Amino acid sequence: MSRLLRITLAKRGVSCVAELLEKEAPRTCEAVWNALPQGGDAQHAKYARNEVYTMVPRFTEHEVGMENPTVTPIPGDVVFFSFPGGMLDEEFKQDKGVSGLPGVIDLAIFYGRNNLLLNGDVGWVPGNVYGTIVEGLHQMAQACHDVWRSGSVGERLLYERHSDMPRA
Repeated sequence: MSRLLRITLAKRGVSCVAELLEKEAPRTCEAVWNALPQGGDAQHAKYARNEVYTMVPRFTEHEVGMENPTVTPIPGDVVFFSFPGGMLDEEFKQDKGVSGLPGVIDLAIFYGRNNLLLNGDVGWVPGNVYGTIVEGLHQMAQACHDVWRSGSVGERLLYERHSDMPRA
């Protein structure tokens, strides 16, 4: 049976369910699954277009490496980015008041078409597609678009095991 994530925009009260792509990205799936729950301040992408993400402290001792990479994510893709120490970690860690392994992890969802992971400062930024949203994409896309239009202040993007969620 496939492992499932529940991904939530907490302030907006909207969730979706994603299935892990364990055959395509086994190392990434295992690293994320073992680190759950995760979450933090939600941000809307500047360059990638239809992306909402959160940055979290590194939760893997060793780099996962590239697997099932993309620079053109499609709607419903759940993507893992690993940024090495020195790139984003010092400002992020100071802001969050945390320490630990160098670097940060970016956990992202893509909710619309025509995404391109190209950053003017660093070039191509491939990410590991480790999940696909199988339930609630339409509602999540509307909420993500609202993050773009209304702002992300006070919004949190949360990742947790779907099986850990209380059943209604």
